[in-house]
Amino acid sequence: MAVARRRIDVEEGKAALKAWLEGTAPASDVPVPRAVVATAVRYSLEEVTARAPGNSVEVRVPPFGVTQCVEGPRHTRGTPPNVIECDAATWLAMVTGRLRWADALSAGQVSASGLRADLAALLPL
Repeated sequence: MAVARRRIDVEEGKAALKAWLEGTAPASDVPVPRAVVATAVRYSLEEVTARAPGNSVEVRVPPFGVTQCVEGPRHTRGTPPNVIECDAATWLAMVTGRLRWADALSAGQVSASGLRADLAALLPL
């Protein structure tokens, strides 16, 4: 199975994740620039797809990005049967290990529908 070409340079993506982590640390009082958040989200979505290629789960982090990942049945029309959606802060917290998948799910910070909509084995990256 071919994996989509990366749009975010790996080093640029890692730098954005690091900047997000530093900017959201308790001692930080400087807001993380929107461009950094966007790059971190897009890079991490690409990384999830690279680690779990497929088309059975759609991961949405509006307004920054969406990806399809995880092997399984492919949907072709309409809303996919397996959808995960959350905001950027929640997504990046799960990606970096600050928030566990199960905790985000139980707190209602993540919407996950479908039998395959579980990224616990993939997060943190």
